[in-house]
Amino acid sequence: MRVKAELWVQGYIRRCQHEGAAAMLIRRGDADAGAIYIKVRSAGGMALLFGPAPAGLDEMREDRRWQPCLPDAEVKETDADAYLARQISFDPDIWIVEVENSGGRHFLDDWLSTSAQ
Repeated sequence: MRVKAELWVQGYIRRCQHEGAAAMLIRRGDADAGAIYIKVRSAGGMALLFGPAPAGLDEMREDRRWQPCLPDAEVKETDADAYLARQISFDPDIWIVEVENSGGRHFLDDWLSTSAQ
């Protein structure tokens, strides 16, 4: 059984804080199954943006997986925000978590889609 979105977000924020990174909930989505987006703010107005990886037929896992949302690994923060605004217009039930970390650490290593690694 997949962990509900709200519980996953709470755990992820705690992990970031435990690792010394500031993490905050920017947008609350559907508590059970809302898509979760992770925006990692780094130095100089740049950001990394991760969103849900498409469910593959070869992965029979019930855990969540992420992949970069934009073709360049690091983009201007305004580009990441524009992408998120488009996602909200498409699906208003999304979650957005923002991590502020000058080193660009995202703490998603165990959850990245195999195609994103």
